[in-house]
Amino acid sequence: MIKEIKNELLNEKYYEIEHSSGLKVFVFPKAEYQSNFAIIGVPFGSADNRFITAQGKTVTLPDGTAHFLEHKLFESEEKDAFEKFAATGARANAYTSFDRTCYLFSCAENFYQNLTSLLEFVSDAYFTDKTVAKEQGIIGQEIKMYRDNPEWQATMGLLSMLYENSGAGVDIAGSVESIARITPDILYSVYENFYVPQNMVLCVCGNVSPEKVIAVCDSCMKPAETRVANSTPFADPQVPSTPKKVKEMPVSMPVFAFGYKETRTGLVPLKERMETVLLNQILIGTMSPLYDRLMCEGYIGEDFSSEYFTGRLYAAVLFTGSSEHAETIKAEFEKEVQRVRCEGIDPQLFDCVIKDMYGTMIKGFNSVEDIASDMLDSYMGGFHYFEELELFKTITPADLEKLLQTKYNVKQSALSLVVPIQQKG
Repeated sequence: MIKEIKNELLNEKYYEIEHSSGLKVFVFPKAEYQSNFAIIGVPFGSADNRFITAQGKTVTLPDGTAHFLEHKLFESEEKDAFEKFAATGARANAYTSFDRTCYLFSCAENFYQNLTSLLEFVSDAYFTDKTVAKEQGIIGQEIKMYRDNPEWQATMGLLSMLYENSGAGVDIAGSVESIARITPDILYSVYENFYVPQNMVLCVCGNVSPEKVIAVCDSCMKPAETRVANSTPFADPQVPSTPKKVKEMPVSMPVFAFGYKETRTGLVPLKERMETVLLNQILIGTMSPLYDRLMCEGYIGEDFSSEYFTGRLYAAVLFTGSSEHAETIKAEFEKEVQRVRCEGIDPQLFDCVIKDMYGTMIKGFNSVEDIASDMLDSYMGGFHYFEELELFKTITPADLEKLLQTKYNVKQSALSLVVPIQQKG
């Protein structure tokens, strides 16, 4: 079944396809473009470290399993999938986040040949004791590299406090010790339970046609027995038991991450996602009075940023940067939250911020990579691709003021610091 979805304002359209295999497919034609991009995603990420099979069996995984599987899936008995893409001039890649694993490629020519390669290698798994052992050494080196990254260490320190019992608080790659426990059987159990067509989504953008994309899917994707497993979260305390962590590293300037956990049982609704991002910008974004004051006083630098960290099993507002005044920054932000709760949102600031975000979204329609990636994010987030653009017209300062009353709960906050190594006297 093919469904055409249009946006009259943009004069753009895409196609939503229910493939006979169960695979969900989105195709956004850009006939005037030379570049093409495809991404296929599985809603299984590093936070999914425990699941219940369709048969009712509970499986607990070593940390880093999703990321490890991402690495191994590119390898087959014949040759590395990267080699097949490179032979046609395509660039392939993959990534694992806390709630998904995605495989992608971009090319100017041979698109359907490369799409065939993409679908073929995600439809076939090959793991042996020898190849798993080899990958353990490779990923072990990657893990050690991340240990030297102060920004990542500060962020993971924060997440480990907010999510002390679940996968959202553990490094995506796991640890050297945890990946040593990964076996071919573990990888096959994940692959067989999650990497099935009805649990995957393919998003394509470029000089392509839906009919030809369907033809490739017909040749590569066969209906599979419905046996998708369900991830089950570990219970995290609502209030972090440790509100502050400090880690020493060889840095010249302290790096910080602070955040506010939200109690969630499912996906954050799209409107709330958008409103939270808008609130971040209004309270401490580059156009805000607080940002200007903290910058002028030397408390924050240009690396200061915010993120709404959301997925199927978690949600938190995070702030990161480098400064010797992290606790002051956090305190000043919380004062600003209280001020705006009492005084309301400046209408002019609201107008500037929402126009800036809207303009950024419109620019994204010029990039085949942004379009395909955003279509995938929309689907996994539970909304349709043009919905975010349409919702911008409906958000008001009153909506944000109402949401602000429940956001940024200080009791559910934590602060992570990476500081210079103290010289021992």
